[in-house]
Amino acid sequence: MTLSTTLPAREGTSRLKAMALNPQTRQKLLAFASLVVLMVFFGFASPNFLQTENLVAILQATAVNGVLAIACTFVIISGGIDLSVGTMMTFCSVMAGVFLTYWGLPLPVGIAAAIVFGALSGLSSGVLIAKLKIPPFITTLGMMMALKGLALVISGTKPIYFNDTEGFTAISQDSLIGAVVPAVPIPNAVLILFLVAALASVVLNRTVLGRYTFAIGSNEEAVRLSGVNVTFWKVVVYTVSGAICGIAGLLIASRLNSAQPALGQGYELDAIAAVVIGGTSLSGGTGTILGTIIGALIMSVLTNGLRILSVAQEWQTVLTGVIIILAVYADILRKARS
Repeated sequence: MTLSTTLPAREGTSRLKAMALNPQTRQKLLAFASLVVLMVFFGFASPNFLQTENLVAILQATAVNGVLAIACTFVIISGGIDLSVGTMMTFCSVMAGVFLTYWGLPLPVGIAAAIVFGALSGLSSGVLIAKLKIPPFITTLGMMMALKGLALVISGTKPIYFNDTEGFTAISQDSLIGAVVPAVPIPNAVLILFLVAALASVVLNRTVLGRYTFAIGSNEEAVRLSGVNVTFWKVVVYTVSGAICGIAGLLIASRLNSAQPALGQGYELDAIAAVVIGGTSLSGGTGTILGTIIGALIMSVLTNGLRILSVAQEWQTVLTGVIIILAVYADILRKARS
């Protein structure tokens, strides 16, 4: 064996070792292993868990939480936090109901309205945070309450139903794949989740917005000193996050065939937990969309499995809180090691 043939092999081995030592890679592998363990455990604990209908229900639930978690991923990577994603989702679904049910406008207009109002809500948060320097926690907490109130006021505190809007339930409930392959009834909501995830991954890894999102989260002051308009890009990050919340609003409204104005608060905890479990650091600067999707699946599997085992809702909430604390502590340990 010649030197020329051994060098590439050694270089390849070095690359594999570097990947294995990468904290993000380790976290994603750990999260995926946890997902598999949960699936196996609940599969043995209840014969109903691995039934096709239940697995489809898990994917359906993951679609909403996963899209919200993707929205949170952008903000958290940039070093911020958004507590308003749940009520923003609800507000966007209510606005879709106003355009489609109250005003009787075409379906594409209602879809666009949900996304636009989500973007405007995110834009408002971004301006308050980036320009007025109000801390993200306080800003998004206030936005959470404001959007919850607006949703209740606009809807008259009553659900808005989409019974007269043809094709609206198909957004989430129908299955394009199932129409071709009946044995695989994957709902459209899941396809939309993976489409949003793919686009978000491209944005984060292949665009200027993605590079500045990571850079701002890593060292905002250094980015500012290098001549980058940090204020502008932070506003863009929150705007993009809000638009993604609009998509989540469409998915949950289509799934329920109604806009429920009292729904939404509490979804932000599951979304943030999914993001952190997937390896995104709460300190900013690191994270992946793939890790977020795995984290969202873990949260959905855990919730579904506990429900099948008839664990009380109160204890499910306690467990969710414990998971969030453990995920944050794991993030602290990752930062300390790196």
